[in-house]
Amino acid sequence: MTRPVVGIIGNASVVHENYRVHAAGTMNIEAIAHVADCMPLVVPADPAFMSTEELMASCDGFLLTGGRPNVHPSEYGEAETEAYGTFDRGRDAVTLPLVRACIARGQPVFGVCRGFQEVNVAMGGSLYPEIRDLPGRMNHRMPPDGTIEEKFALRHEVRFTPGGPFARLMGADAVMTNTLHGQGIKDPGPRVVIDGIAPDGTPEATYIEGAQGFSLAVQWHPEYNAANDPVSRKLFTAFGDAARAFAAARRAADGALAVRRSA
Repeated sequence: MTRPVVGIIGNASVVHENYRVHAAGTMNIEAIAHVADCMPLVVPADPAFMSTEELMASCDGFLLTGGRPNVHPSEYGEAETEAYGTFDRGRDAVTLPLVRACIARGQPVFGVCRGFQEVNVAMGGSLYPEIRDLPGRMNHRMPPDGTIEEKFALRHEVRFTPGGPFARLMGADAVMTNTLHGQGIKDPGPRVVIDGIAPDGTPEATYIEGAQGFSLAVQWHPEYNAANDPVSRKLFTAFGDAARAFAAARRAADGALAVRRSA
């Protein structure tokens, strides 16, 4: 049977000094292909190439990946300052309406790092420009030196709401995660439920209240070592199952429509 298609939101960058590309990290592609067991499809971070409706018709779910540029603060009513870093307005224009449309339709969406922040902003929330500058907060940024294994090493605990979606999925009220982010949630959107926090109070796991489809998002990077890390495997397996269920429901609806039209 054909696997469901998962759109992996890419990031725009420049290689060879002036050659623009849209790409996604191999870790994300491997996690979708081998752990979620879905067909990965990299989505350009520019709305000039496709519409929200075309994306949703082509894919059964979406992985909102991490990325160096931040969501532009104007998207949540703040003025642009140097503290907010660099931006990618093309990606903002792709992901923010896509999140809202997926939540409304019940189409699975999984937010990771920047994707976690995109989900919050899309649903009416705001962000802090730099978590490490807040009183009592730890430095959540990626270590500047070291191997990939050292940069993605488990660094802090995330504690979930007992009985909540993450605790049920993990079979535990707390897990260890990596941490490689600068920004974080300031105010959650009206339907954004914070379901997991770091020891310093930083939100690390959310879901959307009343969402009909998969709407989990995490501030850490579960795509690293996803096939072997038990926390990551559970997240991507659940996301893949949700994409399969959505694809099956869509095929059934299309089949029923075809029968009615031929009657």
